[in-house]
Amino acid sequence: MAEPGLFDTDDSDGSGAPAAHAGAPLAVRMRPQSLDEIVGQQHLLTSGSPLRRLIDGSGAASVLLYGPPGTGKTTMASLISSATGRRFEALSALSSGVKEVRGVIDMARRRLTQGRQTVLFIDEVHRFSKTQQDALLDAVENRIVLLVAATTENPSFSVVAPLLSRSLVLQLKSLDDNDIRQVLTRATTDPRGLAGAVSIADDALDHLVALGGGDARRALTALEAAADAATADERD
Repeated sequence: MAEPGLFDTDDSDGSGAPAAHAGAPLAVRMRPQSLDEIVGQQHLLTSGSPLRRLIDGSGAASVLLYGPPGTGKTTMASLISSATGRRFEALSALSSGVKEVRGVIDMARRRLTQGRQTVLFIDEVHRFSKTQQDALLDAVENRIVLLVAATTENPSFSVVAPLLSRSLVLQLKSLDDNDIRQVLTRATTDPRGLAGAVSIADDALDHLVALGGGDARRALTALEAAADAATADERD
């Protein structure tokens, strides 16, 4: 029941884990596929930390990921979902109501009888009403679902207290210039990205880093647009 457009998924293995197709945006294709590819957020990924244990498949706590856009909240959710073969479901608070939430929980309850846990990713959870958030409480408390919720708003003010008390709140930081530079450089050469089709002059790279403003997705979108323009000029 993944929300269309929230993730590009290939469900052939039944895991529901996100997989990007060749025509997906550069930022989607370059989403980290392992801990080693994550740039920044090292304060949350130290050995034995709750988030690292979740990504390694040994943690069981639901989490609220709080931070600016483009800092890795969706990436963390996708890595958690792929751990130990958990089933992945995604909902967007912009287009999902109580009915959709309860539908996912019902499916998760059935899977649990077969020994499979479900990761429920909710993007922009701060846009959920109190009623929608309350619908999650029993499933989170009894671990029918492992909730991974993302928000750009302070959850102390945007998430109901009972849901806060049942979840770990992890704050992500804006990426610094070196982080963004690393993301862009990798995307230029990686086969999933531009695969060396273009090269970037140092001043152009600095400009893209500035455009990113700590947001990896924004920086990669700008890089993709620049690369498309450059290759179009070559074709002309």
